[in-house]
Amino acid sequence: MTHEVSASDAPGAPGGRRGWRAAAEAALYGPDGFYRRPEGPAGHFRTSVHASPLFAGAVARLLCRVDEALGRPGRLDFVDLAAGRGELVTGVLAALPAEVADRTRAYAVELADRPPGLDPRIAWLPAPPPDVTGLLFANEWLDNVPLEVAEVDPAGVPRLVLVRPDGTERLGDPVSGPEAEWLARWWPLPDEPGLRAEIGLPRDTAWASAVSSVARGLAVAVDYAHTAAERPPFGTLTGFREGRETAPVPDGTCDITAHVALDACARAGAGATARGTAYDPPVPRLLTQRAALHALGVTGARPPLALASTDPAAYVRALAGAGEAAELTAPGGLGDFGWLLQPVGLPDALL
Repeated sequence: MTHEVSASDAPGAPGGRRGWRAAAEAALYGPDGFYRRPEGPAGHFRTSVHASPLFAGAVARLLCRVDEALGRPGRLDFVDLAAGRGELVTGVLAALPAEVADRTRAYAVELADRPPGLDPRIAWLPAPPPDVTGLLFANEWLDNVPLEVAEVDPAGVPRLVLVRPDGTERLGDPVSGPEAEWLARWWPLPDEPGLRAEIGLPRDTAWASAVSSVARGLAVAVDYAHTAAERPPFGTLTGFREGRETAPVPDGTCDITAHVALDACARAGAGATARGTAYDPPVPRLLTQRAALHALGVTGARPPLALASTDPAAYVRALAGAGEAAELTAPGGLGDFGWLLQPVGLPDALL
């Protein structure tokens, strides 16, 4: 990114500078924002949901495990948080056994308008419903929760990065208050000029709020992620447009995303589950998508060659499924996504 200063950088001026959090909020979720566009996220990037129906099948199996752990309640909730156009919740309902599907109340949580033709069983909401009993699943949501970006200046001081709608940046005031505390705890920056960090405090708050909507069950966040042992030295802020990575320009024409400090979110979520209880909440679990999907039966193993002789059509179908499973679990790709599993009122994370 280019750092420059001009008279139009004055706060409040047309096209003036502002922090990345405010700029991305307007660019993604404003009246003409990227996520209001009719093509939806699938028009610009491919998530695990779009890669294969095996992903929705795995989430359906996880929901069934939650159902068993809850003692098969009369009402089972499934909340698809950041639902896009409802692709995941639709796939999960289709993959559930009939007995479980009949008891499931399905919710798609999304700021965009309800897409036409969506299954009428799916409630379309702008925020999670209260008192969820079941599974809340947030696939690639937290990476799109806007946040501030910090950069170390020539004097070794972390400062907020300010940006204009054309993507040009300059450094603003030193990071202070809760944001400075978050940096010190979760992403301390050495005093080397140019090093950057994304201040994940808004994501911690968003995740804690989502977890607090679960009365009993499991909350899961799946995303590009890193932990304290491997923070990227220059951050991860980037953009996507029409399937390609691009510069993050906050003008509403591209997605703006940054990887998630899932360990910080896990701590915030644990605090949310502990509120109002007299016991220590179960420890949240962090694992890779590869490990999570393997535990849910998505392995990518090739079908036995003998099947090609006895049932060629079945062999072809199984081979295609193995290819899709391999993509979902591939190291260096979707398999490296982080899964955060946060149990609420359950003894463990079920994986």
